[in-house]
Amino acid sequence: MIKTFEYELQTDNITIEQLLRDDFHIGKKIMHEMRMAKSIVKENGEPMVWQHHYPKGTKLTFNVKVEPSSYVATQNCDVPILFEDAHILVVSKPADMATHPNEPGQTGTCMNHVMAYIKKQGGVYAEHVHRLDQGTKGLVLIAKHPLIKSMLDRMLEDKQIIRVYEAIVDGYMTQKNGTIRTPIGKDRHDSTRRTVSPSGQTAITHFEVVGQDSNFTKVHVILETGRTHQIRVHLSSIGHPVTGDRLYGSRTRADNYSLQAKKLQFVHPITKEMIVVEDYK
Repeated sequence: MIKTFEYELQTDNITIEQLLRDDFHIGKKIMHEMRMAKSIVKENGEPMVWQHHYPKGTKLTFNVKVEPSSYVATQNCDVPILFEDAHILVVSKPADMATHPNEPGQTGTCMNHVMAYIKKQGGVYAEHVHRLDQGTKGLVLIAKHPLIKSMLDRMLEDKQIIRVYEAIVDGYMTQKNGTIRTPIGKDRHDSTRRTVSPSGQTAITHFEVVGQDSNFTKVHVILETGRTHQIRVHLSSIGHPVTGDRLYGSRTRADNYSLQAKKLQFVHPITKEMIVVEDYK
């Protein structure tokens, strides 16, 4: 399948190679494949000369080869779509739903539901840019073709996608804002847990108190890194586990823990628009 979209050059006197390398941050392998396939043409269908310098405003047509994603589509999509354009989706994943299958043929995950939506729109491709723990609800960013997936992956790596989470934690937090900078590694005694560990991976979490009473505190959290269970581990490490998160020390009994991916904000790598999506549920 070929994904086609239009693009107008935003920079004057630029080559196609510069556009893909410097503006789109596309890797060498994908650039080479696109060049060999003549994936970028002018409005009239004439192939672009990759080393030629084109003026600002030149209109291009991208024809991106798309291999089908492997997710088995559910009968209906039961996850809300909060934002969509030709390149991306932002969906709201419920708590108690995995982001993606962990074994071949698994169904019922967020990506299985997304694939049902994509197929009904005539598409074949959808891939998540980041993931949420099964018990965490909220916003997940989805790429609708491989080129935008590569671009968003790089943006995530370069911390150009802001992810804001909201958590209810046990106890009254006296520190109203701060940054937790402690590495996270696997728990040697429990394969399902992560723990603060000097030998773990770098993990950075920013937090701000936005409401509280004598028993609970509501915080907004921004991730600078994306380690497994990072928010849950870090908040627990300072004595305030996420409410209901029995795995990380909460003494509050609840059906699920109180953590939501509340907001996504980034500059769209193709349209250059500021995208802000918030989940109010």
